[in-house]
Amino acid sequence: MKSSRLTPLLLAVSLVVGILVGTFYANHFSGNRLSIINTGSNKINYLLQMIDNKYVDTVDMTTLVEESMPKILSELDPHSAYIPADDAEEASEDLKGSFSGVGISFNMARDTVNVITAIKGGPAERAGIQAGDRIVKADTLNLVGIDQHQVVRHLKGEEGSIVRLTIHRPGRTAPLNIKVVRGPVPVKSIDAAYMIQPQTGYIRVKSFGEQTYSEFMAAMAQLRIDGMQSLIVDLRGNRGGYMHIVIQMVNEFLSGKQLIVYTQGRKSPREDYYSDGHGSFTRLPLVVLIDEGSASSSEIFAGAIQDNDRGTIIGRRSFGKGLVQQPMEFRDGSVVRLTIARYYTPSGRCIQKPYQPGHGEDYENELIARYERGEYFTPDSIPQTGTPYKTRIGREVYGGGGITPDIFVPEDTTLLTTYYQEAVFGGHLRQFAFDYADANRTVLRKFDNMAELKNYLLKQNLLEKFAAYAEQQGLRRRNLMLYRSRPLFERNIIANILYNTREMEDYIQYINESDVTTAKALQIIQERATVPILAK
Repeated sequence: MKSSRLTPLLLAVSLVVGILVGTFYANHFSGNRLSIINTGSNKINYLLQMIDNKYVDTVDMTTLVEESMPKILSELDPHSAYIPADDAEEASEDLKGSFSGVGISFNMARDTVNVITAIKGGPAERAGIQAGDRIVKADTLNLVGIDQHQVVRHLKGEEGSIVRLTIHRPGRTAPLNIKVVRGPVPVKSIDAAYMIQPQTGYIRVKSFGEQTYSEFMAAMAQLRIDGMQSLIVDLRGNRGGYMHIVIQMVNEFLSGKQLIVYTQGRKSPREDYYSDGHGSFTRLPLVVLIDEGSASSSEIFAGAIQDNDRGTIIGRRSFGKGLVQQPMEFRDGSVVRLTIARYYTPSGRCIQKPYQPGHGEDYENELIARYERGEYFTPDSIPQTGTPYKTRIGREVYGGGGITPDIFVPEDTTLLTTYYQEAVFGGHLRQFAFDYADANRTVLRKFDNMAELKNYLLKQNLLEKFAAYAEQQGLRRRNLMLYRSRPLFERNIIANILYNTREMEDYIQYINESDVTTAKALQIIQERATVPILAK
């Protein structure tokens, strides 16, 4: 009886021993083949286990995994990405509308933190930090010589925390020690909003963040008070942001139930986004400016306006970023932004330009390829392939990546010389403008507006001063090229002085005075030709 009760136990033990013996011989005499399901995920897990258990040297497995994640995602598409925990919060700050820090804009000149402006109402301004100050220490950390990214990290911090800054101020021999209580610093996404002509408003949108819609509506309300009867929306260089924000903004310009954008992916069913018919500016004459730096949400905006024949798109072909990323957070705070769908304009065009998985460098260099084939200079070089799509009234538009403008404006190279290019790319122009602004801040601060300051600067013989300065820095003077490119030199120098001494809106307003794309937009508005028509 006792023997019969032990029989099942003995059979079970024998079975386990048999499995262990079989596994031993399989591993040692059959090429070390792993007896596992041959799937990718299992192979990766077992590979990591093997490295951790058997590799000849000690391996930091956490670092190995962190370095492997971006490489895996790079094999999918150019926009799926892994963001380590240390960088995740910083990566989303530009779109959140604010962050906690000291509140300055600065540049790194000669390895030193040079304050351009203390943000109005921010902690630094309240503490007495001024434009032109050099911040050399944050607490006990020497900031001289470290990279800009590290400087930003040391100046940011929890709200209410204190950082003690050591500052050298021009005109003072002794350093200043200023205590700054970190606090909320607003991140503005509207760079400029002003009346560019008596009845025409202009708005430059830098990105589509959490506060962009409210900033935009506030700016529009003020422009209406100022007499706006037509509008230029400048999206050049706008790399995108939140989709729901751009949908809210486009909704303000579309009447009825009009399609704004739709998304679709292998595991993501088509989802359509329509206007609700309650927009505040459905009849306002509208022009939208784009270029190769306009991407993602900017392209949703331009594509919706173009395909619904609501306004005129002017500039150069946009970037072509039409992949939808969904952020997914790990327990350690790191984030994967995984592409789950594509954006499509109302006519059905996919915004995304072609790419090859695993060839990220080629993708990033595509803008250079555009330049080399002449796309920045002639519309004939823009690829127009495949079946044309139709806008609401039947105009033909093409896919192939990005939004092709209704009116193409080439890059102007008529005054370009190699001397000017060397001055720009060598950093001589930017550094001269900073040094000039720094040495003359007391005088430059006396002017009440941008126009007065510009007129003053035009009388200061800046071109000759620059040529002498650059020659001391090793850039040989070439008089013929210097005077041929004179308008470019003066425009660049004055713009950079304004950037270093006044608000961003003043800088943009000055640039727009001689900008050919803006001039074309104003012409279209004056001709009352902002609403596209079907060519016969």
